[in-house]
Amino acid sequence: MSNTTSNDLLDKQLLWRYATKRFDPTKKISSRDWQSLEQSLLNAPSSFGLQPWRFVTISDMDLRKKLLPHSWNQPQVVDASHLVVLAARTSVDPEYVDSFIKRICAVRGMQEATLEQYRGMMNGFVASLTAPGAVENWCANQVYLALGMLLSAAAVLEIDTCPIEGFSAAAYNEALGLPSKGYSAKVVAALGYRSQDDALAGLAKVRFPAEQIFERR
Repeated sequence: MSNTTSNDLLDKQLLWRYATKRFDPTKKISSRDWQSLEQSLLNAPSSFGLQPWRFVTISDMDLRKKLLPHSWNQPQVVDASHLVVLAARTSVDPEYVDSFIKRICAVRGMQEATLEQYRGMMNGFVASLTAPGAVENWCANQVYLALGMLLSAAAVLEIDTCPIEGFSAAAYNEALGLPSKGYSAKVVAALGYRSQDDALAGLAKVRFPAEQIFERR
């Protein structure tokens, strides 16, 4: 199978990507491109395939302005074309596992009886996470897998991004009503197009040498 994206192009786009600090508020992501970015989140990997997350896109500018002081006053929150809150489930119970089993059967035309071992494996793993907050922390790890997919997909489309951890999760949770739905905000992603006056855009990417990062055996 031939690559639809060349290795050189992939390398180029990932090098092009950086954490954009200043977005051009006049430039908006097209509906078609946004559809592809949402698809990247929908197709993101997760342990067992459980997808213990919810992605909240905030278009309401009044709400964004309300969240700005709870985001270290980072201008990306209001200037970016799109703002997405990536939230993790605060618990994973057998009922949620059952809903996933039913979804597998619906999509793949399988019988639930053939997935009993898989159901037991998932419930057993979740039950083993007995430390306080362990389940939510595990779910948060899955959210970061989705974030990686989103950032990479955006880079391929030459859409700028900035992952944001500098925010009050409690304030976001309250504003979005997430706790009542069983979720908690973990990371925010701003997406759009870089401003011409973002001084960071032209700087060389700084990474440790490959020999310091990779170990091959």
